[in-house]
Amino acid sequence: MSYLQKVKIVSNQQLTQQAYLLSFIKTEPFFPGQIIGVTIDPDIPFRLYSLCSSPDDALMTILFTRKDNGLLTPRLADAKPGDMLWVGEVQGKFLFQNEPAWWIATGTGIAPFYSMFLSGKKPLKLIQGGRKEDEIYFRTDLESLIDYVKCCSQDAGEGIYAGRLSTYLESLDELPKTINYYLCGNAEMVVDVRNLLIQKGVGFANIITEIYF
Repeated sequence: MSYLQKVKIVSNQQLTQQAYLLSFIKTEPFFPGQIIGVTIDPDIPFRLYSLCSSPDDALMTILFTRKDNGLLTPRLADAKPGDMLWVGEVQGKFLFQNEPAWWIATGTGIAPFYSMFLSGKKPLKLIQGGRKEDEIYFRTDLESLIDYVKCCSQDAGEGIYAGRLSTYLESLDELPKTINYYLCGNAEMVVDVRNLLIQKGVGFANIITEIYF
């Protein structure tokens, strides 16, 4: 990344054993769904993260999971308020125009949708997946949505579909054909769900994706 700007970390909240919400001084305006490059040291390759804060906030916030063998995320997880962060320019075209749509996310892939939600945008349906219940990030706020399905592949509980997100989709007899489907998560999930939607008659042009690596 040719452009990096040094900013101050304001907070670093640990959500689960591996997940964190890192907030820093806002560097520029952005649209919900956009991404930003982040590193703790210019000598460490940056990673792209979806912003999960509202565009109206004075801070920018990212949701990330610590990878113990990684170069960047262990240091991000250990960062304290007042520490400095290097960030790039906002970019990305994973933008929602408030048209009739389903949002489908796993893990930290909920981040861009949460930014959209905070900006007042709402889907017809949100399907959110995680291995365990504590990976259903932002659940308390998102419960206000009219149609909200939470899927856990390794957990069970009240209001939880016990199984993979893709299994839930497979169980549906029919899917709306005239709406858009926004997918965000790891590459395997996005590819599997996209193929499943197409098999169920959803047009390729109606599927908008953002893949996390």
